[in-house]
Amino acid sequence: MARAENKTLIHADDIYDVIVVGSGLGGLAAALKLAREGVRVLLLEKHNLPGGFATSFVRGRFEFEVSLHELSDIGPPDKKGAVRRFLEDELQLNIDFLPVPEAYHLILENEGLNLSLPFGVDNFIETIARQVPGCSDILSNFMADCRQIARALSYLGTVKGPPDLDLLKSEYPEFVATAGYTVDQILERYNLPAKVRQMIYPYWCYIGIPTSRLSFTIFAVMLYSYLSKGAYIPRLTSHGLSTAMDKRLRELGAKILFNTQVDKILVDGGRVVGVESAQGEKFKAPFVIANLSPHLVYGKLISPQSAVPAEALKNTSARRLGTSAFVVYLGLDRSPVELGLTSYSYFIGPSMNTDKAYAGFFNIEPQDMQAVICLNKANPQCSPPGTTILSSTTLVGPGTWDQVAPADYYTLKSEIAAGVIDKMSHYLGVSLSQHIEEIEIATPETFARYTGAYRGVMYGYEQDPWDSVMARSIHAQNERFIKGLEFAGGFATMGHGYAPSLISGRMAASAVLRQLKKLHSGETVDRDQGGVQ
Repeated sequence: MARAENKTLIHADDIYDVIVVGSGLGGLAAALKLAREGVRVLLLEKHNLPGGFATSFVRGRFEFEVSLHELSDIGPPDKKGAVRRFLEDELQLNIDFLPVPEAYHLILENEGLNLSLPFGVDNFIETIARQVPGCSDILSNFMADCRQIARALSYLGTVKGPPDLDLLKSEYPEFVATAGYTVDQILERYNLPAKVRQMIYPYWCYIGIPTSRLSFTIFAVMLYSYLSKGAYIPRLTSHGLSTAMDKRLRELGAKILFNTQVDKILVDGGRVVGVESAQGEKFKAPFVIANLSPHLVYGKLISPQSAVPAEALKNTSARRLGTSAFVVYLGLDRSPVELGLTSYSYFIGPSMNTDKAYAGFFNIEPQDMQAVICLNKANPQCSPPGTTILSSTTLVGPGTWDQVAPADYYTLKSEIAAGVIDKMSHYLGVSLSQHIEEIEIATPETFARYTGAYRGVMYGYEQDPWDSVMARSIHAQNERFIKGLEFAGGFATMGHGYAPSLISGRMAASAVLRQLKKLHSGETVDRDQGGVQ
C-alpha cells in the first residue's frame, strides 16, 4: 500500500483570495479584517485551537493565563484606545475587559524601593516626586515629549504609503529628534536622577533588551500609552479573546482548519500562488499572510527555495531574535489577602540594572529580576474563593535551552522553578511553597512545542534603534521580497506584544485589500503594496 503522505490532495475548488498561516493574534486580526470586507479567507493552524501565545490551560481547579500580563491601548469604553476601537468598532467583537488596578508595584531591594506606582500621568509623576523631591518639572517635560512621540506613531498607523518626513519634522519634532537613540541616551538629556530612572524603567521587560540598546521611541510610546490609558485584561483570559475572534470569523464565513501544518508556501514567477500542508493538501490564493517568523518562512517554507531573494536572507540574518521566557504558574490555597499580596503587577529584583539582567537571560539559572502577576487582583473571580493564581515570568535568551540534554530537562526546570519561587517569596515577603496546590512550569522548549514559535521566541526581533518600529515603517515597502506575501504578528513591522500583534494583522490585511482592489480592476499588482496602516 502506498504511504498516505505520498498522495497529493489538490483542493481544486478551494481557491481563496487570501490564505492566513497561523492563528496567533496577528493572523486572527488579519483574517477578521479581510472577512469583514467580504474577502474569501482561509486560516490554517497547526495546533488544535487558536491564539498561539494568547491562550490558557487548566490544572486542577485553576485556569492559568499563559502569557498575557496586560493589554495596552485599550482604554475605558468612553475613551477607547486604538486597539479597543479596532476590536469593538471595526471587527464587531464583544470582549469583557477588566481594568488593571495599578501601573506596577516595584520592589528593588538594593535601592530600598517598595512602592506601587499608579496609572495616570499626573498621579505617576506625583508618586515619584514624593520619593525624589524636585523632579516634577523635569518629569512633566519628559512625559509631554512622550505624548508627542505617541501621537507621531499614531500618525504612522494611519498613513498610506511612506510617511511624510516633512510633516513629521514640523508636527512631531521630538519624535524625529529622538528616533535614532536609546532610552539611556535620551534620559541623559533630561538629567533625571538615577532613582527616578529606576522607577520609570520597569516596562523595559515587555521589550526585552536593556535600556542601553532599547529604542527610546518604543519605550516612550509604551510608557505613555499605559500611563494615559491604563491597562486591561479580558475577563475570560486571552483564550477568551482568541476564541471570540475565532467565532466571529466563522460568523463571517471564513474557513478555518486546525491541525493543519503548512509545510510550503508556493511561489511561481516571483509571487505566492498558495500553500501546501504537511498532508500534501494544496490550497490556492494570490496572497498569503504569514503569522510566522521570516526566519522560518524564508529559511524553510518558501517553495521552491530558489524563489527566496538573496535580500530576504540577508535581511533576516541581520536581525537578532528576541527572547523567550521561563514561567512558573502557581495555584495557591490562600487568598491574596491572606498572602499579603496587595497588587496585580510586580516587578521585583535587586535593582533596575537592565544590562546585568539582560546578560542573565543567557544563563540557565533562577533570574533575579522577575515580572510577577497576581491575577486575582484584576479579576477576583478567576479562581475559587480562598485561592490565588500567581505567575512569575523571567526572560530567556534565544537558544539558551538548546544546550540542555533531554535526560536533564525535567530535573533542571524543576530546580530552576524552585529557585524562582524562593526569590519570589523573598521579595514578596510570603512563604509560597507551603501554599502551592497546583504548579506548572514552562520553558522556551514548552513554548516552541505548543505554539510552533521559532526557537520558542515570544518577543519577535529585538528592537534596537536601527531596527525599531520607526525604521521598519520607513523601509516596509523595501522588505516585501515576494509579491503577495505579508507578515503579521510579533515578527512584523510593529514588533511583538498583544497590541502590536493585533495592529500588525490590521496592517497586513489593509495592504492585501489594496492589492486585491488592483487585481480585480485589472491593474498591475507590483511590489509596492502600501505602507503602514
